[in-house]
Amino acid sequence: MAEPSAATQSPSISSSSSGAEPSAPGGGGSPGACPALGTKSCSSSCAVHDLIFWRDVKKTGFVFGTTLIMLLSLAAFSVISVVSYLILALLSVTISFRIYKSVIQAVQKSEEGHPFKAYLDVDITLSSEAFHNYMNAAMVHINRALKLIIRLFLVEDLVDSLKLAVFMWLMTYVGAVFNGITLLILAELLVFSVPIVYEKYKTQIDHYVGIARDQTKSIVEKIQAKLPGIAKKKAE
Repeated sequence: MAEPSAATQSPSISSSSSGAEPSAPGGGGSPGACPALGTKSCSSSCAVHDLIFWRDVKKTGFVFGTTLIMLLSLAAFSVISVVSYLILALLSVTISFRIYKSVIQAVQKSEEGHPFKAYLDVDITLSSEAFHNYMNAAMVHINRALKLIIRLFLVEDLVDSLKLAVFMWLMTYVGAVFNGITLLILAELLVFSVPIVYEKYKTQIDHYVGIARDQTKSIVEKIQAKLPGIAKKKAE
């Protein structure tokens, strides 16, 4: 009589054990782990994540070097000149390769066809569904940004508006020293260096960041307690 009960219990046991399987890799909290969201956006976010964390050194080095050279070129020349030289360089490579392949085919009397036929046949059209998806995603960020701008400029929270004012005041000094291209170059250097440094020295950085955050929080709380209307609003 004990065997039927064990048999009836086995499905529940197997289902519970199957539910206790470990989650997919990447769900941890390590800075070098790409979050597994299970959506189409995860692939693009994981690609960017792997890029800035130098998972593929050759790929990251190519992207980093290309963008840095372009930004340095923009710092020395006008946008029109840089774009024109890039297009001329690309056309020089493709036209030279096209002529070279045509000569080789004529000498060897082969019929390989157009050397870029595989790329010419690729469908790069953007469907209406994909366009609407991109627009909907962009509208979410635009609406969020507009709501934040209205909240800051109409002083919904006095402390947040004061933070923006102090930040903009500091940016006037930054703008007096650096121009936009220089800031973009510095931003790229930080994007490709800070994440990998943080991954290596996460414990030490988190310790000092926590200390700075606690001190900043205590200062903000003291300021909020002295500002008129803020303490009353928090008490309610």
